[in-house]
Amino acid sequence: MVLRAIVTVFCIAGALLGTGTIAWAEYQRPAMTTAEAKALAIEAYIYGYPLVTMEMTRRVITNVERPEGTRGPMGQLIRLREYPNASFRDVTAPNADTLYTTAFLDVGQEPWILELPDAADRYYLFPMLDGWTEVFQVPGKRTTGTGPQKYAITGPGWKGQLPEGVKEYRSQTSIVWLLGRIYCTGTPEDYRAVHKLQDAISLAPLSAYGRPYTPPAGKVDPGIDMKKPVRDQVNALSSEEYFNLLAKLLKANPPTKADAPMVAKLARLGIVPGEKFELSRLGEAAAALKDVPKLGFEKIMAYYKTAGRIENGWLFTSQTGVYGTDYLQRALITAIGLGANRPQDAIYPTSVGGGEGKPYVGSNKYVMRFAKGQTPPVDGFWSLTMYNKDYFFVDNPLNRYNLSARNKFVPNADGSVDLYLQRENPGPGKEANWLPAPEGEFVLMLRLYWPKETPPSILDGSWKIPPVKQSQ
Repeated sequence: MVLRAIVTVFCIAGALLGTGTIAWAEYQRPAMTTAEAKALAIEAYIYGYPLVTMEMTRRVITNVERPEGTRGPMGQLIRLREYPNASFRDVTAPNADTLYTTAFLDVGQEPWILELPDAADRYYLFPMLDGWTEVFQVPGKRTTGTGPQKYAITGPGWKGQLPEGVKEYRSQTSIVWLLGRIYCTGTPEDYRAVHKLQDAISLAPLSAYGRPYTPPAGKVDPGIDMKKPVRDQVNALSSEEYFNLLAKLLKANPPTKADAPMVAKLARLGIVPGEKFELSRLGEAAAALKDVPKLGFEKIMAYYKTAGRIENGWLFTSQTGVYGTDYLQRALITAIGLGANRPQDAIYPTSVGGGEGKPYVGSNKYVMRFAKGQTPPVDGFWSLTMYNKDYFFVDNPLNRYNLSARNKFVPNADGSVDLYLQRENPGPGKEANWLPAPEGEFVLMLRLYWPKETPPSILDGSWKIPPVKQSQ
């Protein structure tokens, strides 16, 4: 009986993955001990974390009638006209280097056409993420140049004819997040130049392509919490709520063929695409699964220290944007940096503390020194960003959230550059190099957009990130 049940589960998984549609038959799950069920549920939680987070993010960002600020209805471009500030809570670890042009799409019904204008050699990238946070395509200066471009973003199983001159990019899921970034210096003049470029970007469903298109007003759901950070909303879901949502999302956002073993594990727990998940069906194990969200998230965050390479107190990885079956890595990046790019486009070294495992705190004084000519080697740009311990911007007197190559630093006599990381203003002679910190704990993130692939390079280890040292 148990063997037959296991075989049936794998057959169900095969039907799901082989056809691209949901074809689940009746099956009997093999008996599990409480410990086995709990361990399996934690695995399932980690596996589903990106998809559930993407859906919760989509709900918050699109729950408006028309584009406004950082939000806009489904299928409508959101054009951020200035950098996010300290009140921004929709996405963890935002940047203050680029102006976002974003949109959430449902490509399950029909393709959407994205038109990008001539960017006149300005650095930009327009990554396209599926529901699992995989960057499946990334047009931009590095990959496709900066000339005018037209793309059709198609969904799973779509078949049809596209207009001449339109290139197809296929998503494996119905959820697609366009997360365009255009480099901007932040000056009034450059803001205007980028705004003009943003306004020339267009998005429309295939059925409206080639003719004037006015998107419909969005529908507002008053039941959606628009204030609480998305990550907190995800973490607040009960086991039953979480797995029920995951089961619902799996129907339109199917796993990949490589996920077949995990799909079988989901089936053992009763997580079936399109069907309601009920915790009580697990019998005696149900009570033991109630703390799975807490344990699952703790395991995700505990992976931080082993998720990549550690160099002078900085942790970074080249496993972003494309994850395969590394579900824990994918979940961690979702939790601390949803929307991360492929490593060829950006590397995100992060540091949460100095020596002896102590976290950074704003009441202390820290210095990060770049030797002469040793600032981060990039073909795009670099920046050092300050976050609070929850990976959000920090209010400060200068409204300064990062330091970057566009700052006019005051060098030392030997040509080196010291960056001052502290709450207290270091003084007029050093203020240009000051990155204000919060009163409590903080996190640093160094961004290298389009890192050089030839030495010196962070990708091959020939360029080293300098340490952050506490000063007197």
